Amino acid sequence: MSESDSDATTRERIADALRDGPKTATDLSETVGIARSSAYNHLKHVARSVDSADRDEQFLVAPPECRNCGFSAFDDPVNYPSRCPDCRSERIEEAVFKIE
Repeated sequence: MSESDSDATTRERIADALRDGPKTATDLSETVGIARSSAYNHLKHVARSVDSADRDEQFLVAPPECRNCGFSAFDDPVNYPSRCPDCRSERIEEAVFKIE
């Protein structure tokens, strides 16, 4: 980790990682060194700050998807649902996040 990386906040490191390419919360937890559950909390704040900033950037989300039936219309895409509301399967693919 470089000196500039150590000075960055967790949310700044998450935003930088998402600018480098698409990542899941699991990817971010490994890259940034935080728990996957806290990555979702940080992602909500990163999304708000990117969307409210005067930048030419967007916070993009490929929503979670059920591996069993393909359902992807979850209420909160910046979350990890425990099961599919349609088929009740617990085989849920993680959402993918990106800033471009």
